[in-house]
Amino acid sequence: MTKAKKIHIDTSIPTLGKPKIPSPLQYCRFIPQEASISMNLMDSGLEEENLPVLSFEMAGPRPDIYFDSTKVKCAIVTCGGLCPGVNDVIRAIVMETRYNYNVAAVLGIRYGLEGFIPKYKHDIMELSPDNCADIHQFGGTVLGSSRGPQPPDEIVDALERMNVSVLFIIGGDGTMRAARKIREEIESRRSKISVIGIPKTIDNDISFVTRSFGFESAVEKASEAISCAHTEAVGAFNGIGMVKVMGRESGFIAAQATLALKDVNFVLIPEYPFELLGKRGLLPALESRLIRRKHAVIVVAEGAGQHLLAASSEKTDASGNPVLGDISTFLIDEIKNYMKEKGLAHTLKYIDPSYIIRSIPANANDRVYCGFLGQHAVHAAMAGKTGMVVSKLLGRYVHLPFELVTMARKKIDISSDYWRAVLESTGQHAISPMVEDPLMCDAKK
Repeated sequence: MTKAKKIHIDTSIPTLGKPKIPSPLQYCRFIPQEASISMNLMDSGLEEENLPVLSFEMAGPRPDIYFDSTKVKCAIVTCGGLCPGVNDVIRAIVMETRYNYNVAAVLGIRYGLEGFIPKYKHDIMELSPDNCADIHQFGGTVLGSSRGPQPPDEIVDALERMNVSVLFIIGGDGTMRAARKIREEIESRRSKISVIGIPKTIDNDISFVTRSFGFESAVEKASEAISCAHTEAVGAFNGIGMVKVMGRESGFIAAQATLALKDVNFVLIPEYPFELLGKRGLLPALESRLIRRKHAVIVVAEGAGQHLLAASSEKTDASGNPVLGDISTFLIDEIKNYMKEKGLAHTLKYIDPSYIIRSIPANANDRVYCGFLGQHAVHAAMAGKTGMVVSKLLGRYVHLPFELVTMARKKIDISSDYWRAVLESTGQHAISPMVEDPLMCDAKK
């Protein structure tokens, strides 16, 4: 029997110093400075096996704060791709810092980390309750964004020149790695600058974040596209509706939208490799579906089926992510050729709502979520916390160190009850299993 590996995970949060200033907040329940909550993560959906019961620092306002808030200058930067809810987080931070902590100023850094680097010549935008009052009604980010790394030493130089005491950085996995390097540079200089992350990823793939903001809005919009694909499919003899959604390494949007609609017959995600032909092939399964029901709907995540495409791993984008092959064009061509060979007439309609999904305003639930994330980020910063992100984990808001959320990408466990429910919803496994069922494999051992 293989001995279970032991995992040591440090969940402690760095601080700039002892908080000694009474909080200006007068109307709330304060959280003790080092208050923590224990969680059993075995059912959290994380891929790591043998996770222990971990203790996480609770989020919320502290009775004493580190900074004299009236003398504090904050900065906000948004990085990476767009996501519903970014403006909501910006607005929440601005309103909390200015109205409840009465900070001296909040600066908006334009166009991601480039905004710190003088050679790009991006202007700084001062953020106030007046110019942020309505931004939550719009998608995107009022600050603009960019991809790619920038020198941490130059970023910290800029923070020191601007006399910034708190940096709020909104971004995904790569952004949090950059935030970690910024914090390390600050620590090496023994500067007193707090770095607080708010995890942003439309793919919902950041570890130890149960649900990233914007994910629910993305699923809602993706569901609309799938519904349209279903309408197109049933409106034609042997109609096929195909929808591509975002999901480079994790197929959460595809899976969740599939569960939401129940109209999907095949869902393809990066975690679930599939074959085109043979006993477990997608194409024979699709042929069988058309013969029986005369229509089919396929949802494919952008990172699915990369093993079937020409190698593209040597190419990377500005953020260092591998450039993906175009799975949708590949599938369209393969379906067309297969059906022609079989003499099976068909009509295929393809919908790609990816950039529409990224750019929409957040829905009501995501707006509430973004508000909490922004407020908790401010509470943590004012208390002198640093090197951390605010996360909602198993229903509780907690502080997580950068090291934890950058350990690995969160992915769907295809042996989980969640993925089983997806397969039951589509029926694709009953038609022709496209991979060996991991649950059945385990049962046979």
